[in-house]
Amino acid sequence: MNRRGLFRSVLAGCVGLVAARAAKADEAHATKAVYHLADVEKAAFVLGNLRNHLEGAGGPEAIRLAVVVHGPALRAFLKDAPNRAIVADAGELMKSGVAFHACAHALAAQRWTLADPAPGFRLAKEGGVVLLADLPAEGRAYLRP
Repeated sequence: MNRRGLFRSVLAGCVGLVAARAAKADEAHATKAVYHLADVEKAAFVLGNLRNHLEGAGGPEAIRLAVVVHGPALRAFLKDAPNRAIVADAGELMKSGVAFHACAHALAAQRWTLADPAPGFRLAKEGGVVLLADLPAEGRAYLRP
């Protein structure tokens, strides 16, 4: 084999490796994320983001999503909330594996218990903001729409 042939082979191999790495980087997605929801008027918007995120990431088996709900936003998820579509959408997302967490302090301030939000909510015992600070340390991307 001559030097030119060897050089071309090495160059082609390097170009192939660079292209493969670039393609792999384009396919990389976060595997865990947490959404921060405090504003009641953003509840429907965040639920739409969650549906789009699940679909875009490849479905529930490809990503683990969580939502921490505190403050006024918690009102949108009460079993007797006027917007039943939000409660129904949250239930469907929970069936898809999205974890919904209710802030213990927001519940207590309103004199609610974990039985008041839609079924499936988990309790953020130390508070929503504490959980929001802890989850990124576990490798979750933090999103506040």
